[in-house]
Amino acid sequence: MRRLLTGATAVALGVTGTLVMASSSTATSDQEVRYVVAYAEGSSAASARAAVRAAGGEIISENSAIGVATVTAGEGFAEAANASDALVGAAQDRIVGATTPDAASKARKQEVSKVETEFRSGKGTAPKTPKPKGSTEPLSGLQWDMKQIDAAAANKSERGKGVRVGILDTGVDGSHPDIAPNFDARLSRNFTTDIPVDANGATVDGPCEDEPDGSCMDAADVDENGHGTHVASTIASPVNGVGITGVAPEADIVNLRAGQDSGYFFLQPSVDALTYAGRNGIDVVNMSYYVDPWLFNCTNHPADSAADQAEQVTIITAMQRALDYARARGVTLVAAAGNQAIDYTKPQTDASSPDYASEPGEAAYVRDLLDPESCVSMPTEGNGVIAVSSTGPSERKSYYSSYGDGFVDVAAPGGDAYDTADGTRDFAATILAAYPYDLGVAEGAIDPATGEVLVPWAVSDCSSGECSYYQYLQGTSMASPHAAGVAALIVGEYGSRDYSGKTLSPKKVEKILLKSATDKACPVPADFTYVRHLPNGTTATSTHTCEGGEAPNGFYGSGIVDAKAAVGR
Repeated sequence: MRRLLTGATAVALGVTGTLVMASSSTATSDQEVRYVVAYAEGSSAASARAAVRAAGGEIISENSAIGVATVTAGEGFAEAANASDALVGAAQDRIVGATTPDAASKARKQEVSKVETEFRSGKGTAPKTPKPKGSTEPLSGLQWDMKQIDAAAANKSERGKGVRVGILDTGVDGSHPDIAPNFDARLSRNFTTDIPVDANGATVDGPCEDEPDGSCMDAADVDENGHGTHVASTIASPVNGVGITGVAPEADIVNLRAGQDSGYFFLQPSVDALTYAGRNGIDVVNMSYYVDPWLFNCTNHPADSAADQAEQVTIITAMQRALDYARARGVTLVAAAGNQAIDYTKPQTDASSPDYASEPGEAAYVRDLLDPESCVSMPTEGNGVIAVSSTGPSERKSYYSSYGDGFVDVAAPGGDAYDTADGTRDFAATILAAYPYDLGVAEGAIDPATGEVLVPWAVSDCSSGECSYYQYLQGTSMASPHAAGVAALIVGEYGSRDYSGKTLSPKKVEKILLKSATDKACPVPADFTYVRHLPNGTTATSTHTCEGGEAPNGFYGSGIVDAKAAVGR
């Protein structure tokens, strides 16, 4: 992991660590904006609150454990807040009172990152399901990923019982047959509110008509995107004679939803989910995302306005406080390295940020990041976070996976559709995990009348009498949960009992995870060229350079996670 250059992140607030929801009698106008504000280190909560009021803002919720508040305010608030000594700064969240999109744009976005689904384009053939060997799970023959990390051998003695794993993602389908037995509905929470449109009127999550109470808040057992359900399934699908098995098949799945239906992940839900994890005995969290709207948060980039610089400083500060809070309370932090196919330790060009319009006319622009140390992607580059790169079936680094010597901590299977003998696409070279039925119907992948799977990138298992569905995805988002699952096994094997079941210091978990990983040297030559023959008949090539030679190195960090070795078997 790359260490942030920021100093200590503790904040003296003079109040107890609670999440306070403040009621408001003032109606918000269409011109008001919602902000996330970080209190300055050493500032009292009272002085910080006074500074918010003096800047023209009204606090609607406060996470006093880490000195962060959600504020509504009008024009001029950000400039005043950023000038206050009692506040770090303000990050725009979203326009309050945005109108519902017209009928032509009412379809709810059901997207994950382009890399994770781009291999599905064009015609294709569904993978054949091999007969499972030594497993009761009917689709285990399609899980090359579990073989790569030797999960079955580890599960002979350790399955993660008593370990709580938090899924910071787009939600979890708690009713899925291959998730329900391990789903903790009591502890699961949704920290997000659906956003119909952005400040430019573009559809984000779509209308809130799905929620009968009109609150724009989904239940805590719902995933209308599919990303979070896939992640949860990889970590802890049970051994129950249905579908597949996860890395830690007896761990508890706790949905800590921080992502929108559309796949955006904003600051306030992320910090609230992390502090909740720290208070509620969560042992491991998986974070397969970066905090929008900035892929890289820079503290003083010359292309950024003063307001944008302050916003990025606020994101870095608030996220690091939340990460520190959770880790200090026994939460092991695991995150995806990213799908940009770049070396995070080298100069880059970021043309994707900001990726969300929080004010009218806002759009992404080009920034040359000449000093990688001055710009960080959160949470992956946060202090104390285990960054995970992705491998394909042959153990090569996946073509899309970001990398970097000193950035990547470990590698894990995330899939690579083109990691084949001839460089053509194979769905089976990606990762199979749970797929919500309602989403499958909405995406046209499942026939609601017959239950038949209509696409080659999805699979059903009806052998138990009830059909369950699974989809193929690829990405570092899929690699990270394999590492999180192994972390859960480590807690289960070496942890001591506490009120929540098991607990183990995140420092010890990380040490065992990295030490037990299977060494994987850089390829020879170190300049590795990927050749992909795409379904449209074209060929794509790219070359990535692995630095570091033997482990640790920029492609694999300390190596590919090994579940069997991690639990000492």
